[in-house]
Amino acid sequence: MLHDITMQMIPEQILNALYGYFEKHQHSDFQVLSSNPLGGGSINEVYVLKTTIGHFCLKYNYSDAFPKMFETEAKGLELLSKAGPIRVPGVIFHDNLLNHSFILLEFIHSKPQIKGFFQDFGRSLASLHGNKSELYGLDYNNYMGSLAQNNCYHSDWVDFFVEERLDKQLKLALHKGLLDNSGEKLFEKLYLRLYELLPEEPPCLVHGDLWSGNYIVSEDGRACLIDPAAYYGNREVDLAMSTLFGGFSPEFYNAYNEEYPLIPGWKDRLDLYNLYPLLIHLNLFGTSYLGSILSILRRF
Repeated sequence: MLHDITMQMIPEQILNALYGYFEKHQHSDFQVLSSNPLGGGSINEVYVLKTTIGHFCLKYNYSDAFPKMFETEAKGLELLSKAGPIRVPGVIFHDNLLNHSFILLEFIHSKPQIKGFFQDFGRSLASLHGNKSELYGLDYNNYMGSLAQNNCYHSDWVDFFVEERLDKQLKLALHKGLLDNSGEKLFEKLYLRLYELLPEEPPCLVHGDLWSGNYIVSEDGRACLIDPAAYYGNREVDLAMSTLFGGFSPEFYNAYNEEYPLIPGWKDRLDLYNLYPLLIHLNLFGTSYLGSILSILRRF
């Protein structure tokens, strides 16, 4: 099959899979007209495809790089979509080929933010968090960035947070030599205090990786969530993550708290929850994140 020269960066087997999929779904006129790389793809190759039937977002990687990454991304997007209050890109399809795996998504044509964008976003996130479960976790594991994220079910939030979040990343950091025994002892000391520091709330659906790079503005000027690391957890993990790397507007937090009031002292707990994404960044990018981690541990 011959393709335009602009397709040379996209592997031929992926292009063939796209043509085969759309032909099977009665789009025999489907043709990729051009492809352009999208910024922000530090883990995967990401392109916007202009085709004869519209625009799409294509993400791909080598098949054995991150097993089931796109399968679990699709599940996470579908889970958030069914929850309803916040837009996510629609999943067209995903596949695992001989050399590459990929996911094809609806392309979101961004428009200017509506007036009161962050208030609307905060209220929508509060509504998303209204989706409850009986247990913390999820019935499959997924990814946080490019690291595996375990979601084994727990009935107790502190147990889940320690065993499935902090301790797994702590052990990885120790194995990599990024953290020493004194740092390990600080974590062990914190674990003993978490029941008094973290209040219990019913498990709710969280995005799981809610920083400023994981939302875009949709065609209607409202927030659209991308790249979820979804599971059922404590809703404060999303609010905590949103304060890292620039943070959101104060109107976001005010609107959220009006819609779904937070337990008093929530601002003091954000750093505790951010130990998890900071450990992720330590394990992915090195010791520039170690100072922030140790500073939080020494405060508690």
